[in-house]
Amino acid sequence: MSVPIVLRPSDIPAHARGAGIRTIPLVTRSIGSTTFMNGLTIFEPGTALPLHFHNCEESVLLLEGEAIAEIEGIEYGIVVGDVTFIPAGVPHRFRNASTETGMKIMWTYASIDADRTIVATGESRHVADEHSAPVAGEIGDHQKGLPPSSPAGRPARN
Repeated sequence: MSVPIVLRPSDIPAHARGAGIRTIPLVTRSIGSTTFMNGLTIFEPGTALPLHFHNCEESVLLLEGEAIAEIEGIEYGIVVGDVTFIPAGVPHRFRNASTETGMKIMWTYASIDADRTIVATGESRHVADEHSAPVAGEIGDHQKGLPPSSPAGRPARN
């Protein structure tokens, strides 16, 4: 049975995905989600994901920076607050449009069993497998054995 939870991304460790890209899983099976998953991905200046597609729908919200979304071979300039909808099986990728500042997206997959297939290689794996990648940066409360929603001594947020 799932229970409500408040997640604090600053308390959850980011997982390195290589090439200056890190992911912070948020709503996942590990906290009780049974139908969808979401998280954050942080891009260093000038970095990009490889062209890929998923077995389910995906929506991406740009939180910080400027991005280029390449969807079915068409490039779209994306600014903070823009949202994409990408149907299952549609090749796409996101890249940081800046060579000076970082970029952050929030992604949501319409399936807890989302997978990613890289177009160039045909390699496919579950998105959740990326969350077992090495942790990038400092150890957060989540790694110390506290649940991600633990206040860890911080005052409550209103």
